[in-house]
Amino acid sequence: MEARIVNYRMGSTRTIVKYTNQYILSLDGVTDKAKAQEYVGKKVLWKTPSGKEVAGKVTNTHGNGGALLARFDNGLPGQALGSMVSIEG
Repeated sequence: MEARIVNYRMGSTRTIVKYTNQYILSLDGVTDKAKAQEYVGKKVLWKTPSGKEVAGKVTNTHGNGGALLARFDNGLPGQALGSMVSIEG
């Protein structure tokens, strides 16, 4: 399954807090929270331009529109925003 990295997870207060190792993912065809819940706990892989794979994990849903939260150990570079990841498992 393919997903797109939409943004960082942000803080809820007015201070601009970015969780730079947590990302919001958008899946094609998933439009509600119940369908998104099926992907929680699965592995996420992002390929660098050089071909290296960086692994993460889907940790939770985000909102009611079917988005997912994914956590990577060290985070990803800013160029990863807008790129595609694969969800396996």
